[in-house]
Amino acid sequence: MTVKNKKLGIIAGGGILPKLLIEHCLKNKRDFFVIAIENNADKAIFAPNVPHKWIRIGQAGTGFKIFAEQNVEEVIMIGTIHRPTLADLLPDLRTAAFFAKIGFKSLGDDGILRALVKEIETENFRVVGIHEVMPELLVKTGLLTKHKPDKQALADIERGTNVALTIGKLDVGQSVIVQQGLVLGVEGIEGTDELIKRCGTYQRSGVGGILVKLRKPQQDMRIDLPTIGTKTIEALHNAGMRGLAVHAGNALIADESEVIKLADKYGMFVLGIEPKGDAL
Repeated sequence: MTVKNKKLGIIAGGGILPKLLIEHCLKNKRDFFVIAIENNADKAIFAPNVPHKWIRIGQAGTGFKIFAEQNVEEVIMIGTIHRPTLADLLPDLRTAAFFAKIGFKSLGDDGILRALVKEIETENFRVVGIHEVMPELLVKTGLLTKHKPDKQALADIERGTNVALTIGKLDVGQSVIVQQGLVLGVEGIEGTDELIKRCGTYQRSGVGGILVKLRKPQQDMRIDLPTIGTKTIEALHNAGMRGLAVHAGNALIADESEVIKLADKYGMFVLGIEPKGDAL
């Protein structure tokens, strides 16, 4: 359990989660400092009362120095990071040393993130997960919406779960889209929203597809948890899909009340599932 009086360092990418975490710290009077990643974090969330500095993704040395100067003890990495440009990735000496040590070209996303956690902790910071600070963001088990999955949807969820666990073990992605037993696509580097958009064009006639989004079996709970929000619901609706199943207790839901409200409006279901072993 995180001790609330320890100063929190937030490494902020894009999306709404950094904003929610900052608001939580302000509301609960928890001391914090934000390192905002250029070309990723939303400039609009950094009001005058939010202590922060901007860095490029390749400036790990600068980031460590800032946190040390700010007396940060615990660190959270939260928010999406887009594929960096060469200019973004141009490393400082500290980052270059990290890349050289881990042989990053041979690792998948999960492997790089796990190595990054270890590297942060060598600098005497403790890496914590958003679920330790804001457990209310974790997806609850069971049906969250008015609309329920029918028999076909449940079969598609089971199929998607098996596939998602398999690609997760291979460190490929977290999401799968299934329609009437057919796997329309699996998530790669493009991310969930692009996966949904792509698979929308592949759908056959009849009932729409289902998104299944799970934490990778070997994935550290402190980093890159599967996340859904209103943007996910809008993307599914625009693609003609009818619902999603997400990993209960192992994934995040941003603005839960708004997500449920929007899903109910569109006649979609949101289901928190608990995969056991290799399937539901």
